[in-house]
Order: sequence, then structure tokens, then C-alpha cells
Amino acid sequence: MFSKIYKPLTLGIALLSLHTSSMAQTGKPVEKNKANSTYKPAFAGQTRISSVKTKTPYSATVISTELKSPWGMHALPDGRLLISSKPGTMQILTTAGKIDKTITGFPEVQFEGQGGLLDVNIDPNFTKNRMIYWTYAQPGEGATLAVAKGKLSADETKLENVSVIFEASPRFKGAGQFGSRLVFDKQGNIFISSGDRQSNDIREKAQDLSATTGKIIHITKDGKPVAGNPFTGQTDAKPEIYAYGFRNPDGLAINPNNGDLWETEFGPRGGDEINLIKPGGNYGWPFVTYGIEYSGEKVYDGIQQKEGTVQPVYYWDPVVSPGCMMFYTGNIAEWKNNLFIGALSGQHIVRLVLKNNKVVGEERLLSDKNERWRCITTGKDGAIYAATDSGKLYKLAKK
Repeated sequence: MFSKIYKPLTLGIALLSLHTSSMAQTGKPVEKNKANSTYKPAFAGQTRISSVKTKTPYSATVISTELKSPWGMHALPDGRLLISSKPGTMQILTTAGKIDKTITGFPEVQFEGQGGLLDVNIDPNFTKNRMIYWTYAQPGEGATLAVAKGKLSADETKLENVSVIFEASPRFKGAGQFGSRLVFDKQGNIFISSGDRQSNDIREKAQDLSATTGKIIHITKDGKPVAGNPFTGQTDAKPEIYAYGFRNPDGLAINPNNGDLWETEFGPRGGDEINLIKPGGNYGWPFVTYGIEYSGEKVYDGIQQKEGTVQPVYYWDPVVSPGCMMFYTGNIAEWKNNLFIGALSGQHIVRLVLKNNKVVGEERLLSDKNERWRCITTGKDGAIYAATDSGKLYKLAKK
């Protein structure tokens, strides 16, 4: 099916070293439960890697319980935390957990199901231009993922000169799987993860280059396709597409050491993935997956590996529901350059140790808290800040 529609792509996992600190002694995999399928990984270490355990003493403290359906979080230049709320507002909190400001002035959102006001990020030149960017479920004749920007007012209570710079297509009446995360590359352009919208009658659009659902999008701050995008000039392909074949990519992060783009997404039953994103890459969904349907049936032909598609660096079965992702840049040496992922159904924070762009160790943090971890960031003070669906804000700090 792919060869009739798309150019074959020979894309592997780049072997670029991620310098990691000394690891703790590895042990048995953290996952003890039976997988949903008998599917086999494509290579050793692609799933159920050996466990690691943090040696550095750290504390985990609840610093706020007042958040309302938090979804995105970003540390401001002065260290305070900008946090989005799905109903349609944002708040600025101090690192002590005090709500400092509530920001209004956002376009109407479809606050339903998985929709609402979603991710938030700030312009790389925020200290000069005070521009904020965000993703949201845009209502209308069918909802869609949209990206907007606006200038934070001098008193930090509202957005000014708001404009929408991107809308995913096609629109769809459902309320599921919008994605979405928003990150800036080193050139100041934007990557956005766009979900497949979940339903069987639209999810195949993840393989359709004339649609922008189920894709990684690469645009300028004005919403234009970035020059040099892989499908520029290709007939019946949207020039803003950077990579395709994704289900519900709720995590997106750039490795600060080399600029590599990483993504994590929800599978159905099994098949949650971590991917290293390459321009033009086809990541397979919905025809190539390590997951099965919620009914227990195969997804289409039940294919896990296919020429012309990119294998995940790592996958989970059973799922953990990876709701967010970041590269750690704080002050705990053994965590440096590790991937931290907020697990929703898994109710823990995943720590993945990487070497040569492969996962070499996995740890589950804060699994005793019984929380769904929605957004996570490294603060300017070197601590980890993570918010939960229950409205709590946690601070993880070195003792």
C-alpha cells in the first residue's frame, strides 16, 4: 500500500551519541505484566529494557493543588511557571506553587474529551517581544487542532493581538486525539505534533500527505511552511509536513545537545512509542504498529515492521500512556540528558537512560502517588516540575 502512494524511505535510527552520566546497576525490566500480543521487537532493547535506579537522594513535594485540568507547562526566563488549563486559560505560578497571575484573552476552545487549551511555549525572544504560542482544539464545523500566538500584556493578565497561525485539516466532529505539543528548533521555527483524531473513519489520514492529522508539522512563527521541508513541491502533499504516520503524539522534545527531535505517542492496546524524528519519515500508523485494537483484534493486517517505515526507538506493551516528555537539564548528574515522560494510565514518571540513541535503562518514579502525569519541565532552578490531571503540581529536587 505504501509503495503505490509514497516514495520509499530508507530511514534508520541515527547513531549520534547522547553523553550520559554513570548509570546505576541495571536489573530486571520494570514491566512485569503480560503483553497484549505476541509481537516480537525488531531489535534487542526495543522494549522491556533492564531497569535502573536513581542513587541521588531527591525529594518530591506537592507545591500546589489548585490547578484546573493542567495540560502544558513552560518555565519563564525569571523562573516562574507558565501553565495552560484545558478549559481555556493560563496561569503563572511561582516555584513555591503560588498562583501569581491568571491570563485570559484566548480564542474559544472545544473543551470536550481530549480537547481544550493544550500546549504552551514562549518565543525564543520572549524577554524582548513577550510572545506566547499555544495549541488548542478549535471548535467549528468539526473541531481541529490549531496553533495561535499573542503578546502577553504588561500586567501579565491577558493576551494581546492574538492570531491563529495554523489549523490542521481535515476538520472532524470527534473530540479525541488532537496531539499536541509545540517546541522551537534552533532556528526559531516551530514543530507541532498533530494527532490522528482517533476514529476509524479518519485515522488513515495519518498516511495521507494531503492532510495534516497524524503528522509532525514544521512552520515558521508566522505559520508558513519552513523552507526545505521534505515534501515541499510534491504534488498533493502539504508543505508544512515534516514527518507522518502518528497516532496521538502527546510528547515532543528537542535534545538540547544536538537538536534532534524526539516524539512519544499513545498506541491502542500496546504500542506506545518513543521515536527519533527524521525529515520525511513514515512512522507507520495505522498500518504498522506494535499495538492491537481495543477489541483485541489486529490493527489492519497486524504488521509491526515494513520497508519504508521507521521503527520506534522504544515501545511499551502494556501501555503507560505517555502524556508528555522532556530532556532533563537540571542539577542531578545521573539524570543528565535522560528522557522523562509523564505516564497517564501508568501513573508514574518514566525515566529513560539513552546511549547512542537507544534506550539502555528504564526507571519508574513516583508510582506510589497514583497520579496521571500530564506535563513536565525542568525549572531554571534545576528542579523538575510536573503537573497531574488531578490539579497537583509536584517539585522534584535534589536533597
